[in-house]
Amino acid sequence: MKAVILLSGGLDSSTVLYQALADGCECYAISFDYQQRHRRELQSASAIAACAGAVQHQVVEFDLRLWGGSALTDKTIDLPQMRSLDEMSQNIPVTYVPARNTIFLSFALAYAETMMAERVYIGVNALDYSGYPDCRPDYIQAMQEVFRLGTKLGREGQPITIVIPLINLKKTEIIQLGNQLGVPWELTWSCYAGKDIACGVCDSCRLRLAAFAELGLVDPLVYADSPSLLIPLPTPPTPPTLS
Repeated sequence: MKAVILLSGGLDSSTVLYQALADGCECYAISFDYQQRHRRELQSASAIAACAGAVQHQVVEFDLRLWGGSALTDKTIDLPQMRSLDEMSQNIPVTYVPARNTIFLSFALAYAETMMAERVYIGVNALDYSGYPDCRPDYIQAMQEVFRLGTKLGREGQPITIVIPLINLKKTEIIQLGNQLGVPWELTWSCYAGKDIACGVCDSCRLRLAAFAELGLVDPLVYADSPSLLIPLPTPPTPPTLS
C-alpha cells in the first residue's frame, strides 16, 4: 500500500512516518520549504527520512512570506516566549500560518493521486495547545470530502484516505508511541526560533520539554535555554470525534 507522509521533521510528523511504516505502507515523504522562519526543520526531515530506511523523500518549495500573516513567515512578528501552558491554550497563536495544512494537503493529494497512493498521513493533533483550526477533526473530515470530490480517483469510487493517527493523543502519548516505534528523537526538530540550536523558550519547545519531563524522560536535543518549565501538562479538553 502506497502512502504519502507529510513530514516536517518534528516530533509529531516523525512519529506518523514511523507509524505508516509499521502499518506496512510504502512511504513517500513530502516536506515543504515555504521560507518559514524555522527552515532548520527541513534538515531534520531529511535525516528522519534517511534513518527510517526505505522512504522516498522530496521537498516542495514555495514562498509564504509574500503575504506573511504569521510569526513563522514574517520576522517582524515576535514569537511568543516563556508562556505558561495555560496561556498557550487561550487563543490561536501568532504562529498559526493561514491555511497551511490546506496548502500542504493539496500538494499531498496531487502527489498521491499521481502515484495511485491509497493514503495520505498527517500528524495533526486536536489536543495540542496551539489550537490551530486546521488541526481539528471537523477540518480533516471536510478535507476528506475534498479528497473525494476533487479527484478522479474519488469520483471513481476510490478516494484517497487521510490518516490521522495522532488526532486524539496527548503529547506525552505521542512520545510513548514514538518510543514504541523507535523514532530517533535526537534527529527531530520542534523549535520555531530559526536558529541552529533549539531555543527552549518558544511555545513549541516548552510543550515538547514539558511532555518529556512528565514522562520522566530527558529530551535528547540540546537547548540554548531550558528555564524552569518542567511541570506536568494539564489535561486538555476532549475534542469531538470524527463521525
